[in-house]
Amino acid sequence: MPRLIGAAQTVSTGTQSAVITTFNSSGTLTTGTHTVELEYLVVAGGGGGGSRFGGGGGAGGFKSNLGGTKTPVSGGTDYAVTVGAGGAGGVASGGASTGGAGNGTNGSNSILAVGAITSTGGGGGGAGDSVDGVDGGSGGGGAGRFATTGGAVSPSGQGNAGGDGSGTSIGGADSYRGGGGGGAGAAGSNSTATDNTANGAGGAGLASAITGTPVFYAGGGGGAGGAAGQSTDSTGGTGGGGAGMCTGPSAGANGTANLGGGGGGGGYFAPANQVGKSGGSGVVITKEPAVDFTTGTSSCWDLRQVYRQVKAGEWV
Repeated sequence: MPRLIGAAQTVSTGTQSAVITTFNSSGTLTTGTHTVELEYLVVAGGGGGGSRFGGGGGAGGFKSNLGGTKTPVSGGTDYAVTVGAGGAGGVASGGASTGGAGNGTNGSNSILAVGAITSTGGGGGGAGDSVDGVDGGSGGGGAGRFATTGGAVSPSGQGNAGGDGSGTSIGGADSYRGGGGGGAGAAGSNSTATDNTANGAGGAGLASAITGTPVFYAGGGGGAGGAAGQSTDSTGGTGGGGAGMCTGPSAGANGTANLGGGGGGGGYFAPANQVGKSGGSGVVITKEPAVDFTTGTSSCWDLRQVYRQVKAGEWV
C-alpha cells in the first residue's frame, strides 16, 4: 500500500520494570499496565498436628510455574488473592483417654484468581490411638500407638503423603510415636522403634527462588510421642514444618507462618493428652517480568488517509 511521510505523530518507548508481589494475607493483585503474563508460587496453609501420640500435620499444597510456561493475564487488571490459614492442632479434652483426643484440622486453601490456581490445605495429623492421617495438599501423619496409615495427597500433584504410625514401642510403657506429615518435597517418615529425630520426621519442603533468593516452603510436621523413654523430638520438615512433641509437654512447635508448614503432633504425658500444634499459614507470590513497550504510531501515513485529510482541510 503506498505511503507518504507527513506530519509527525508522537511515539514513545519505555520499559515496565519487573515486579514481585508477596501476599502474606489475602488481598488483590493489580497487574502492571503492560503485563501480559506472570509466574507464581501458591502455598496453602499447613495442617494441624493430631493429639495423643498424634501424627504431624501435612504441609500446605505447593504450586508454582517458575521457570516454566507463564500464565497469561490482562494488563491493569485486579485479581483476587486468598492466602490460606494454618489448621488448628487437635484438641486434648477429656483427660487421658482416646475420647479426649482429636485430629488436627486441615489447613485452608490458597487461591490466585489468575487461572483459578488453587493449592489445597495440608491434611491434619491423626489422633491417638489409632486414627489415620487426613488427606490434603500433603497428607497428615498417622497416630502412633497402634498401626495407622498416613493421609494421601488430594488432589494429586501438590505434595506427598503422610508417614504411617507403626504402633511399635521405643521402650517403656506407652512410649510410641506418630508418623510425620508429608511435605512438598518428600513424604513424611514412618514411625519406628528407634529414639532419634528422624523417627516420625516431617517430610521436606521445596525451595523456590521466585523472590530472587531460594526459600524452602511447605515442610511437614513431626509426629508426637509420649510417656517416658524418649530423649529426642521428631524434626519438622525443612520449609516451616513444626517439630513433634516427644520429650515433654513443652516440646513441639507450630508450623511457620507464611511457609505453609505442618504443625507438630501433640503427645501423651500422664495423666493427660496434649494439644497438637497448629499449621503455618500459606503465601502467594507473583512475578511480573519486565516489558518493553511502544505507544503511539509512526510518522508514515497511508496515502488514502492523506487524501481524506487534505479534502477535509485537515492536513497540515
